[in-house]
Amino acid sequence: TVVNNSYELAKNYVDDVRDKVQSEIILIAFDTNKSKNFLNDNVSEYTKFLNTQKLIRKVDEIHIINSNKQLLFSTLDDKNSYTPPVDEILNLVLDDDRPLKIINAFENISAAIIRLQNFDDRFLYVVKYLDKNISKYLTESEEAINFYYTVEEKSTGIKISFAVIYVIIVSLLLFISISIAIRFSSRFFRSINNLIYASIAIGEGNFNSKVPELKTDKDLEILNKNFNLMIDRLKIQQEKLITNERYEAWGSLARKLAHEIKNPLTPILLTIDRIKNKFLNQISENEKNDFQDNLKIINNQIKQIENLVNEFSDFARMPKPILRRNDLIPIIQDNINLLKEIDLSIEINFLTKHNSIFFNSDREQLSRVFLNLIKNSIESIQEKSKNTVNFVKKISIELDENDDHIKSVITDNGIGLDTLKIKINEVFNPYFTTKVNGTGLGLSIVKKIINDHNGFIQLLPITNGAKVEIIFNKNDS
Repeated sequence: TVVNNSYELAKNYVDDVRDKVQSEIILIAFDTNKSKNFLNDNVSEYTKFLNTQKLIRKVDEIHIINSNKQLLFSTLDDKNSYTPPVDEILNLVLDDDRPLKIINAFENISAAIIRLQNFDDRFLYVVKYLDKNISKYLTESEEAINFYYTVEEKSTGIKISFAVIYVIIVSLLLFISISIAIRFSSRFFRSINNLIYASIAIGEGNFNSKVPELKTDKDLEILNKNFNLMIDRLKIQQEKLITNERYEAWGSLARKLAHEIKNPLTPILLTIDRIKNKFLNQISENEKNDFQDNLKIINNQIKQIENLVNEFSDFARMPKPILRRNDLIPIIQDNINLLKEIDLSIEINFLTKHNSIFFNSDREQLSRVFLNLIKNSIESIQEKSKNTVNFVKKISIELDENDDHIKSVITDNGIGLDTLKIKINEVFNPYFTTKVNGTGLGLSIVKKIINDHNGFIQLLPITNGAKVEIIFNKNDS
């Protein structure tokens, strides 16, 4: 073949060069041995002699070295470019008068070395350069031939290997496709199953159930998100419905209590006046003061009962809000100005970055909300100051809005709920109170008003004092 012919041609060239170097080194060694006395280790004479031999024999480098590979004489102008033979080659000719051929195609040289018989510890080292292209072709041809025969010998194995590789690749692609399909389908069916389980839980009345918002198909993500929003809205509507039903029940109870309690109050008051007018002049001077004090105590207790009845009546007759466009800032500021006179030592800060915040609301009812909450904060601070020395009394009222909500936060450093060991979710229940003379209806009325305005109120736990947050939804107002 062409490759074989090219390889043989290049190989013959290398063999010819190697044979020529071998024959030429024998002649050079013969002339050198014969010229021992003439040369007499004179560097100049050696250099002329070796250069002459180089021209005559048509070689590229001639060196004389010792057994330590030390360069003694050379045709090279730059002695640093000298490359000594390896130790193994030098050892082969130490005790042999025959020349040793050296071939190294990768370095593009053909060389030979021989011991000089008439000299002590001296060797003649001759180098001839190979044609770089032919050397390259020889190497490439040899590699190509080796590869060709290797492929030819192993063609069956290669075919089998390709078949195995093909099967592996196809199997791998099939496995990847199945894995992707299983993963996608599992995520899809997991989302559907989550929706089914959440629907069952909602049907059983568990509105705290949520669908996990997994990373899946975009449409399913939107479906899960909207489903959770629907659950939140249903939960809010259910809470409002339960709250309204509870308030209706408490309102009905309050009306009955107010009616039953208020009926006997007027006859009792009239009877006390008659007793006072009839017996005051018949009692001795020493007992008149006690008599009047006792009647006064009875009157005060009846007035407390009357106030309680009025609270019941107000709670029972809480009207629907009449919604108008009101500015919340002056509503809050008016209540602050009114209540700060109760205790001038309390610092009340009203914080808002807006000049006005308008909201569709019942001005009178919202004023009642902030009046009740600020008044509770003042009473809480006053209670704490009785047992605290150098107590700095503070109330902070914050008001802010965005496109969707209006939020107000009232914070005080009074006794707080933690001190009283009260559960936060019990505070807004009707008739729940921590005050000695309280009716337990104030915060209940506040919550009902806020619910009627489609708002939300909650107590937030803090370390010292109390924090109330009110949120009104502007879109629902």
